[in-house]
Amino acid sequence: MKMAKSTSFLLSALFVAAGAVAHEHENPYADVTIQTTEVASGIYMMTGSGGNIAVSIGPDGTFLIDDQFAPLNKKIMKAIKAAGGDTPKFLVNTHWHGDHTGGNQAMGEAGTIIVAHENVRKRLSSDQFVKAFNMKSGPQPKAALPVITFTNEVTFHWNNDDLNMVHVDNAHTDSDSYIFFKNANVIHVGDLYFSGFYPFIDPDSKGSIAGVIAGVNKVLARINNDTKVIPGHGALSNKAELVAYRDMLSTVYERIKTMKDAGKTQDEVVAAKPTADLDAEWGDGFLKPDQWVGIVYQGV
Repeated sequence: MKMAKSTSFLLSALFVAAGAVAHEHENPYADVTIQTTEVASGIYMMTGSGGNIAVSIGPDGTFLIDDQFAPLNKKIMKAIKAAGGDTPKFLVNTHWHGDHTGGNQAMGEAGTIIVAHENVRKRLSSDQFVKAFNMKSGPQPKAALPVITFTNEVTFHWNNDDLNMVHVDNAHTDSDSYIFFKNANVIHVGDLYFSGFYPFIDPDSKGSIAGVIAGVNKVLARINNDTKVIPGHGALSNKAELVAYRDMLSTVYERIKTMKDAGKTQDEVVAAKPTADLDAEWGDGFLKPDQWVGIVYQGV
């Protein structure tokens, strides 16, 4: 599990540009396998490399949430077809990062309608920089851009369900949304939730830990103990685990905010090890505790 987390997050951290494909001998995706888990009737969670995918397959067609990296498109489509689906009619992006939008261009060129919060289109249409990884990405091709955008929420009436997509302000980024399958009681929360480990928060995209906590609280208010929770990264989860994650974030936020308000520098806060008692449980993702504390400090 620890190796899988590290590998997945190393690839995610690269934020590969949506259309970029590595040379054959350098392809880090060659050995990636797409794993499919049915979480409710006709609704599947797919994992590979990058953000977790959700797929709804039914009488109205195939509906896709996120699409990982560009070089994985053929593998993802093969997995969708093996589950009984076809070229998605709709693709929604939970936010702009390349490990969730890398397949957009191929999907758009295949005729899939891409939908996302308006800030996803803005960020995919312009130069972006993620300081934590010293990574740049440029404007993406027209086919990779959402053609329908929204500001607050939008609902899809699809495959005998109501899929409510809701924007969450300044959380992991300024472009985050979650998608709630009302009838199936399944929710995909994107990178609001990294199941089992410290999350990456992108202050360069106006993300903040306070925004993540607020977003998770909104999700918790909508779900119950039977809800299947698909995180942006990590294993399929549930409400109790999401509560534990929220509580961890709240604890860390209060500790770091108190120190920052007292005038402590980032280096001083990192050196104080404010997450030491939490690291054994939450610190085995690709972000090491000191690095994560620095990122949280920047977003407080």
